[in-house]
Amino acid sequence: MKLVSFNVNGLRAVLNKGFAQSFAAFDADMVCLQEIKALEGQADFHPEGYLEIYNSAEKKGYSGTLTFTKTRPLSVTFGMDGKHTDEGRVITAEYEDFYLVNCYSPNAQDGLRRMEYRLEFERDLSDYLAGLDETKPVVLCGDLNVAHEEIDLARPAANHGNPGFSDEERGAFSALLSRGFADSFRALHPDETGAYSWWSFRARARENNVGWRIDYFVVSRRLLPHVTAAYILPEVQGSDHCPVVLELDF
Repeated sequence: MKLVSFNVNGLRAVLNKGFAQSFAAFDADMVCLQEIKALEGQADFHPEGYLEIYNSAEKKGYSGTLTFTKTRPLSVTFGMDGKHTDEGRVITAEYEDFYLVNCYSPNAQDGLRRMEYRLEFERDLSDYLAGLDETKPVVLCGDLNVAHEEIDLARPAANHGNPGFSDEERGAFSALLSRGFADSFRALHPDETGAYSWWSFRARARENNVGWRIDYFVVSRRLLPHVTAAYILPEVQGSDHCPVVLELDF
């Protein structure tokens, strides 16, 4: 089973940059998108064989998630137990063997002005995932807007304390992992450097690979024996992010 996660930075925009061809090349069972910035029906993209599950933000042109799946879920929910529903940040699809949670975590913003909400979101997400995990294993994917360790960004010293690399956000990610979850990429590639999924549009950052790894597949630890691959596709263009991939064998 192959799963792909990709922050497209605007679904309608990325469709003008070869996304349909990239999507076909994924040849994935499930594709989870973040920051779609669109309502259902606004983008003319309906890949054959996939069910489309939209969770758009109430604010037009902002945030939003979208899950494409070849297998019809047993159930679908939005938000976290009724919380955090207005920005379209979370879709949960239940399958026979696991829950798939497509998540676009809020950015703490310049000056960490949204940190209070960000940490509230992280606490609620941690509790929500732990609750799901009591029923069946969880696969969390998406743009989680945090580089967990220094190895996960090109310039850790210069960015310490900035949004996405603050002690508070990194601590929240550590707290989530401590509840029985694992960062699948780092579990398989503990020492790999230069592996990033987001680059600033400024200063030729992508060309020079001055990036951050902030897009993840986090899995229940008991799923790790089923993880056969976890990798990044930096060659896929169209967004300031690139796709990340998880392969499972049940």
